Amino acid sequence: MTNYTLGANFERSGIGLHSGITTTVRVLPAAAGAGRYFVRVDLPGTPVIPARVEAVSNTMLSTQLRAGNSENSLSSSDSDATVGTVEHLLAALAASGVDNACIEIDGQEVPLLDGSALTWVRTIQEVGIVESEHPQNSSHLSLLASPIVIEEPIWVCRDDTFVAALPAPMTRFTYGIDFDNPAIGNQWHSWTPEQEHFADAIAPARTFGLANQVDQLRDRGLIKGGSLENALVCGDQGWLNPPLRFSNEPVRHKLLDLVGDLSLLGKFPVAHFLAYKASHNLHIQLARLLARQIGAWDVSRQSSAVIGN
Repeated sequence: MTNYTLGANFERSGIGLHSGITTTVRVLPAAAGAGRYFVRVDLPGTPVIPARVEAVSNTMLSTQLRAGNSENSLSSSDSDATVGTVEHLLAALAASGVDNACIEIDGQEVPLLDGSALTWVRTIQEVGIVESEHPQNSSHLSLLASPIVIEEPIWVCRDDTFVAALPAPMTRFTYGIDFDNPAIGNQWHSWTPEQEHFADAIAPARTFGLANQVDQLRDRGLIKGGSLENALVCGDQGWLNPPLRFSNEPVRHKLLDLVGDLSLLGKFPVAHFLAYKASHNLHIQLARLLARQIGAWDVSRQSSAVIGN
């Protein structure tokens, strides 16, 4: 299977949702098999943080990666290197077909921009995608990049919330949410990559929150960079900063988050991903279960290839 990367570099700056700190992200092409990975260019040794599920270190209202969590980290000294709120940029890269990318960042959190993945997607479209160059000794890459097909249902449940990977003929994402606030209420949305463009159906959906939770979250050191400019905020009487881009924009954004979190698998398995009132934590639990299955599949395929040779 062909691997793709960016046609050119691009750079964007902005404020982090939780840190409130401005950072600059520079995204560069990478070789086939490199995957998507972050480089903390502001830290000594420029530690590398792979965008892989094994690197996840925190899932409180966003997804954070830590260098020392991965067996691919360069040394134990990398363990202080983290990067947070990675899900929107990673969703944009993965859904745009970018398998390999080096993401340089000069701080601890990816900019929120307008709260969606739209700016990332448009910028990727501007630079285009091209086939990645294959490094030496890469003859196994096409074998390991073959699609993973989920053959048995995999569920992660907590009370009345859940996320699942179900057998399906093509990759599909379905999400449901249910809020007491009547402006949000019960919403469902389903997206099939083969039938709708991510740039049109999912990327424009912005992060959202409830006005009555803002002070509590800030007291906990969260959403320091959140504002009406980069997030939808819903009060008792409705949205404080309309109009919405979709009538069900909140659930589309939750689906965007799921895409970003599952991108940490490297490739999306062929499955119907179904979630209800889930969270980054549940998304990552499912991704970890899938990663174990994919790891076993990769080992089996490699062994078969060796035996065949």
